[in-house]
Amino acid sequence: MNAVIETRALTKTYGTVRALDGLSLTIPRGGVYGVLGPNGAGKSTLFRILLGLIRPTEGEAIVMGGRVGDVAASRRMGSMIETPRFPPYMTARQVLEWLSVAHGLTPDAARVAGWLECVGLTEAADRKVRGFSVGMLQRLGVAAALITEPELVILDEPTSGMDPPGIQEMRALIRSLSEKDGITVVLASHQLLEVQRVCDRVAILNRGKLVREGSVTDLTSSGERLRLSLTPMAPAMAILGDRATVEGDALLATLPRAEAPALLRALIEAGVDIEEARWIGADLESVFMTETGSVQHVEAIR
Repeated sequence: MNAVIETRALTKTYGTVRALDGLSLTIPRGGVYGVLGPNGAGKSTLFRILLGLIRPTEGEAIVMGGRVGDVAASRRMGSMIETPRFPPYMTARQVLEWLSVAHGLTPDAARVAGWLECVGLTEAADRKVRGFSVGMLQRLGVAAALITEPELVILDEPTSGMDPPGIQEMRALIRSLSEKDGITVVLASHQLLEVQRVCDRVAILNRGKLVREGSVTDLTSSGERLRLSLTPMAPAMAILGDRATVEGDALLATLPRAEAPALLRALIEAGVDIEEARWIGADLESVFMTETGSVQHVEAIR
C-alpha cells in the first residue's frame, strides 16, 4: 500500500456551512506531510474525520488501508489534536505509564524514559503536569502519540507554545521519526517556515477544498527567479523587458533555467558587468498567499 490516507469526495456540512467540500486527497506512506490553509479551511474537521471522532456527510476516508473506525487500522495510528490535556495530579512519567496500560501495553520503564528523552522532558519526568507550560504539554502530547510506536502519527500544531530552541528540537524529532523510525507524520502548523523546513509534501486547503498539493521543492521552485547584481542597469532592462523587475540595486528575472546561459551571454555582449547571478525560489508563505488569497495572518487551518 503506497498511501496511508485517502479521502474521496469527502464532505462535511454543519447546517449551511460546508467545512469540507468534496475533498479528494492522497497522502503517501513515508515522509512528513503538511496540511495548511487559512482559518475555516477544514483542517480540524479533516483530522477529526480521519480519527473517527465525527462522521462525514458524504464521501469516504481510508486510513492505513481500512475504513475510518477499523480497529486494526486505528491501532497503527497515533495523534495529538489541539492542546493536549492530562490528569493534572499525574507526573509526565505517570501519564505515559497510564496511557500504556490504556492501550493494552505492559508499562515499560525504558520505553517511557526513552520517549520522555526524545521530547526533551527527562528533567521534568517526575513533575506534575498541572505546572507544565503549553510547550511542555505539547511535548508530552507528542510522546503520548508515539507511546504505541505507530506507523502513522497526526500532529496538530506540535510546536505551539515552544521557544526557538524547542521548535528546533521538535523539528529534529519529527525528521528523525520519519527518516530513522519510518513513521509517516502528518502535521499542521501556522509556522510556514518550519513547515518548509520539515515537510516533504504539503496540501493547501481553502474553504474545504484542495487548491494545491505537491512536494515542497516543486511548490517553491515554481516561483524561481534569477537575481542579477549588475551595472549598468539600462541595457539589461532593454534586453529583459517585462521579464525583469528592479529590487534595490539588482534585477529579478523571470525565465526558465534553460534560457539563463543565453541571457548571461547577451548581457555580457551588451557591455553589462555581472557581479552576481543566483537563483532564488519562492517561499512556502508566498505560495500559500497566492493559492488562498489570504490577507490575514498566515496560519494553519482551523
